Amino acid sequence: MNQQLERYLQTVLLILDLIILNLFYIFCFAIFNKNIGLFSHNTYLLFWTISNVLWIILSFMMRTYSEKIILSFEYFTKRTILVYLLWIISIMFYLFFSRQLELSRLFIVATIGSFGFGLLVNRFIYLGLNGYLKKSNYLIKKVLILGYNETAKKLAKYFEEDSLNTQLIGYIENEENIHELSNYPILAEINDTLKVAKESNVNEIFSTITPEQNKDIYNLMYQSEKECIRFKIVPNLSVFITREVHIEYFGQLPILSLRSEPLDDVGNRIKKRVLDIMVSLFVVIFILSWLVPILGVLIFIESGFPIFFKQLRTGKDKKPFYCLKFRSMKSNKDAHFKQATQNDERITKIGKLIRKTSLDEFPQFINVLRGEMSLVGPRPHMVKHTSDYSKLVDDYMVRQFIKPGITGWAQINGYRGEITNPEQIEARVNKDLWYLENWTLWLDIQILFLTLYQMFRGDKNAY
Repeated sequence: MNQQLERYLQTVLLILDLIILNLFYIFCFAIFNKNIGLFSHNTYLLFWTISNVLWIILSFMMRTYSEKIILSFEYFTKRTILVYLLWIISIMFYLFFSRQLELSRLFIVATIGSFGFGLLVNRFIYLGLNGYLKKSNYLIKKVLILGYNETAKKLAKYFEEDSLNTQLIGYIENEENIHELSNYPILAEINDTLKVAKESNVNEIFSTITPEQNKDIYNLMYQSEKECIRFKIVPNLSVFITREVHIEYFGQLPILSLRSEPLDDVGNRIKKRVLDIMVSLFVVIFILSWLVPILGVLIFIESGFPIFFKQLRTGKDKKPFYCLKFRSMKSNKDAHFKQATQNDERITKIGKLIRKTSLDEFPQFINVLRGEMSLVGPRPHMVKHTSDYSKLVDDYMVRQFIKPGITGWAQINGYRGEITNPEQIEARVNKDLWYLENWTLWLDIQILFLTLYQMFRGDKNAY
């Protein structure tokens, strides 16, 4: 997708939504103005400001106007509904805690309801705009793919799924290299590339054949630019690397790495750390402050001291740290080597309850505040198990690139608790690596809410 067009579209969609919000606010204010006192105008002005600010903040947090979302009407509509519901909840929180009694309840309901209707209208406007952009001859970009191979087929799929203003005309390939039917027509052989490109008014040629494979590509590249046709080369790295790679640029130097890591970016790490501090501080102040004394007394009555159990586990970059838990087992010599099993005789009566409800993990919010853990990330394993599992799964240690978490993508997908076979740890590591490569702040928030849901529902692997 053309990046400039993408930015314009994102800006237009955000502005349209804000215009709708403010138009309906002004409309409702005009209707209810007779019942609004002179001294209440500042209260209504504050409500107007809060409404706009909340919509902007929530939209950016939930990536409502991101490229991947706005390219699909279905995804864009679903994300809009979700943000709208969060916006209503946030407005209700603001009204409750600020106790804005001067605001007309009918005005509030009318503003919220009319904005929801306006958003629906905007989405249909977007549907029409999207259709126009895809059909507009002025904005459309016609492309040819040189070569018919696996790379060419992947490129064609990308154009189908992710390009708003790109029309794939077809492939160019020599007849002897074609051994199957293609989704797009194979228009000519390589020698006739420029002829076909000019006849079809092509703007760009994407070559999946490199100059090293065919020296004629050099000449074709220069001749294309003389005809004002952009020529781009798509390298196939599968000869050297048998998995997907991530490419970034340091100036003009292309750098290849085996994976994308969003948390390698300082800005993303700061956002994640802010969320960690906010949530863990809330839990420590408002939950642990009374939970520690209650569970502490119950643990002490049944099995004495200590209340907490400290275990050395592997953290970020293989650095060990002491992971805190409420003690749920009797003191035993195998505590730092042997995992808890179903009907484990070492588990105390109160231990069964707090393990079943995951209350034993709550002291780890202190680990989060100390910066040793994060709210969300791969679960930390005992140092011995880290050594054992790294020998079973090749990519195991990659999960140590980021901080371990109280909960994680693997845990909410059913991979928690005891590991009884190599397939389980491999599946768990795959989930952890997916999280590492696809992290977003919204993903962390989703995982936290799903973890809360599982806590209340109960988990068969929690024992």
